[in-house]
Amino acid sequence: MNSGIGDAHRPVYEIKANLFKGLAHPLRIRVLEILASADEVSVAQMLEQTGLQASHLSQHLSVLRRYHLVTSERRASIVYYRLEFDEVAELLAVARVLLRKVLDTSTSNIPIADEIAAAAAAPAPDVRP
Repeated sequence: MNSGIGDAHRPVYEIKANLFKGLAHPLRIRVLEILASADEVSVAQMLEQTGLQASHLSQHLSVLRRYHLVTSERRASIVYYRLEFDEVAELLAVARVLLRKVLDTSTSNIPIADEIAAAAAAPAPDVRP
């Protein structure tokens, strides 16, 4: 069975690259950012915040589950998601810092860099039920 990460007999750099494939979509990053801002988020809340159709969100959540980045729990008719590991939120935060530094190297990117800084400084939205 393919875990989404890859064969444990492959070099670590290949396994890491495969993990990044699971992250390599803007909407999956958006979902992870939403989940990083709360202990857990319902599918309905994610649909509202992403504007995705349910089938598209389901596909992205499936990929994130396959790569062991998120986990889910059904309570009655509501499915809640949360990050599988706290390190996922840390990875997103480090990526924001790195992106800001990369964008700062080019003056043509200053408006984008300022937007990232403002988003990082803004309080996380409360998405708890």
